[in-house]
Amino acid sequence: MLKTVRRLLRFLAGLALLAGLLFVSAFVVVLLTAQVDERRPCDAIVVLGAAHYNGRPSPVFQARLDHALKLYREKLAPRVVVTGGQARGDNESEAAVGRRYLLSKGIPRTALVAEPAGRSTDASMTAVAAWVEREQLKSVILVSDPFHMARLRAEARRTGLTAYLSPTTTSPISSNSTLEMNYLLAEAWKVPLAWIRSLVAGWNLRQPAP
Repeated sequence: MLKTVRRLLRFLAGLALLAGLLFVSAFVVVLLTAQVDERRPCDAIVVLGAAHYNGRPSPVFQARLDHALKLYREKLAPRVVVTGGQARGDNESEAAVGRRYLLSKGIPRTALVAEPAGRSTDASMTAVAAWVEREQLKSVILVSDPFHMARLRAEARRTGLTAYLSPTTTSPISSNSTLEMNYLLAEAWKVPLAWIRSLVAGWNLRQPAP
């Protein structure tokens, strides 16, 4: 009985060590990827949604939209896709709010796409990948907060998107070091799950059709 308990304790200690190493590794990846800006000419700019207040983008969402506007004005892509579904209690989706905001900033209606499917990063990225395939495009620029970049990269791999990262530099989250650290730590827990989803998706694609 005592030997069994010791083995169990050693096993649990090993699991805890592996989990700790995975968390530290993920945190380092999140931190390093947050500093990457890969902007380059692509087919579309994709803005990840965030909260809005009665049809007005939150400061975090506005920072993302303003960054996408800047990239569009730099002529890095001819279209901008805004993602984000409709939260409980809201009258419209994040995507619709973001599209209207960019329309008010001078981006032509024909250059704007609202993709309101999904209330999560993975759902939004799946919807974007389907849109890219329908439109027969090749590459996109992903815009969000710096802390979000590592998970976006993993989701892009899962969905088969050729995507380049370009984080906003004006988010209120980035200007608050304590708040930003909380988000970075939270992402260190979420990113491994995105890695696993990406690996599973890749493995499924390699399996022969029945």
